[in-house]
Amino acid sequence: MATTFRGSFTCPRVFGLFQKRIEGDDALLELAALRFREAGLRPEFYAETPMELDLLLRYEPMHEKHVVVHLGRDISPLEEGGRSLIEDFALRFGEHIFGLVIHDQVEIASCHDDYIIALRKMESRLEEIGADPYVFIEYASGLEPEIYLNLFEVIQDLRHVSACVDVGHIGLWQTRRDYALTHPGKDVCEIGPQDPRLPEMVEDIQSSVRSAVGTVLRVIRALGRLGKPLHFHLHDGHPLSTFSPFGVSDHLSFIEEIPIPFDYLGKGYLYTMFGPGGLSKIVAESLQVLGPDALSFSLEIHPREGRLPLGDVFYLFGHWKDKTNAERMNYWLSVLLRNHKLVLEACAMASSPDDRVLVYQQ
Repeated sequence: MATTFRGSFTCPRVFGLFQKRIEGDDALLELAALRFREAGLRPEFYAETPMELDLLLRYEPMHEKHVVVHLGRDISPLEEGGRSLIEDFALRFGEHIFGLVIHDQVEIASCHDDYIIALRKMESRLEEIGADPYVFIEYASGLEPEIYLNLFEVIQDLRHVSACVDVGHIGLWQTRRDYALTHPGKDVCEIGPQDPRLPEMVEDIQSSVRSAVGTVLRVIRALGRLGKPLHFHLHDGHPLSTFSPFGVSDHLSFIEEIPIPFDYLGKGYLYTMFGPGGLSKIVAESLQVLGPDALSFSLEIHPREGRLPLGDVFYLFGHWKDKTNAERMNYWLSVLLRNHKLVLEACAMASSPDDRVLVYQQ
């Protein structure tokens, strides 16, 4: 169920990326569980095997038996082994899981009919075992959005299978496409922030960046018309970003800025694809087309370097001599929670657009 807050607004289920991603023992997961519980944020676990999920569920912070599980990126419904693993998760952990997320595959374009047949086999098996979790197929492989949208039009009748709208992935696809239209053969994501040509390219880059939100909203409207529940991966991005320790240009906070070594429009930084304003548009559009009970949002924001003193949770790391990674984890969690607040404020504003009480202070 969606959550109703004081002030008479309703917000969909909101999840956050729940992983270590920083080196250390399970005290880091205890810290994450505590911070998620304090904020009322549900976890999206990453687990490639049922054994891995079994261990992670020990740290489930809300004890509501409603988590999302992101499975390995190579799991494909086209393969019998992939379908069997999905079914195994659904059968063994159905009472805990709200949704299972799998990546889309380029074969959706090249083996479209086979992919549809495989999804129907999976649906039949999930119905047979009485599984409750949704299987959300994430936009991740860089397909033309129209191909992705067509998939869900064809499988509209499948009760368990729906879309995971990764706004960062779609936004970067659009940014790259838009830039390539005016710069044939050029990939905007291969331009670095220290490129000496950047001052002459920056306006074209930012024009392409600004085009991202419109495409995301179009995808939301198209999927929303199908009336199926939707899961969202929420994160920002920018082709010049070097923040991610995993070498990607997205999975950024919505309150990030991209530093550049010169002034552009009077500032020494660039705005990202969405920012708080773009996030508000995404949330508002989603609520308008489907309503809170058919939506779930997950903040899929990667660690950003920084340290935050442990304060009231120092006791969790009494056995650590060096608290550096604990403070790095605490900082990352603080970034997740600031973005969680943004989502809640966006829900409130969408529910009461004339209410200007909730204003985010950066």
